[in-house]
Amino acid sequence: MYIQWEINILKLKFDHFGILAPFYERFIPPTVPEKLLALVNLPADGIVLDAGGGTGRVAQFLCDKASQVIVADLSLEMLKEAQKKEGLHAICSYTENSPFADNCFDGIIMVDAFHHVANQRKTANDLWQILKPGGRIVIEEPDVRSFRVKLIALVEKLALMRSHFLAPPQIADLFHFPSSRVQINTEGTNAWIIVEKESG
Repeated sequence: MYIQWEINILKLKFDHFGILAPFYERFIPPTVPEKLLALVNLPADGIVLDAGGGTGRVAQFLCDKASQVIVADLSLEMLKEAQKKEGLHAICSYTENSPFADNCFDGIIMVDAFHHVANQRKTANDLWQILKPGGRIVIEEPDVRSFRVKLIALVEKLALMRSHFLAPPQIADLFHFPSSRVQINTEGTNAWIIVEKESG
């Protein structure tokens, strides 16, 4: 009991991403996310949110495709890196209980971050609320059904990271709202869950 309490305190206090922030893009160099850009299908004057966007390494490629790009993340150190990139607006917030108004984003992306949130159902509900009718959410996640990603999940657990990987159909199930259309694309060890909010 006492040991479990100590582990939980460590998980809360140890900011893995804060430590990694200055070096993050050396480990995961930014590349143009061609598939993601095609899937999000933003209007030219759209406003896009990168939820759990960290250093803005993905969001930076949306700046010439939208009128405003916002990166939201819990790690202040990651957001400091995002602010160094021209055209990005950084906001420190949870993906659950977000500070944004309902129906304010034309597009929302979440790349390699859904497994890190504390409450995945609440995150899905909040992302849905802040998406405009006619808009689209694209969640890119490692496909935990693959052996390689299972190993990554194990390593993150051992590193005391707050990770809870869901299979793509489980993520899709969280977004079955009355006016939603949900599809799943997979390629190699990656999956994209595309959620559309019908207009009108």
